[in-house]
Amino acid sequence: MLFIVAIALLLFLPSPWNVYGFGIALVLFFGEAWGWNRSMRGRKKVVGAQALIGTEATVLEACRPQGQVRVGGEIWAARCEAGADAGDTVRIVKLDGLTLVVEPS
Repeated sequence: MLFIVAIALLLFLPSPWNVYGFGIALVLFFGEAWGWNRSMRGRKKVVGAQALIGTEATVLEACRPQGQVRVGGEIWAARCEAGADAGDTVRIVKLDGLTLVVEPS
């Protein structure tokens, strides 16, 4: 975004100010890119079904003990030993194959 602003400043400002504006916007652009790179470098990537543990889900089909839940726009098979009715909110405790083990929250 700042790169586009730099080009716009270069094209539309009068003579000495277009170079100053372009230079400042360009320095800010590279500073932002450098800062973003430094902040993202050490972060661990969280992907896969294991990332679901600890999140909340909505029960679609009553879990007594087997049922279905919706989490993140996806429908998963679920098992809830305590039982949960349709519309309840549950927390994902662990993953057993392709079945989520949930408990009422």
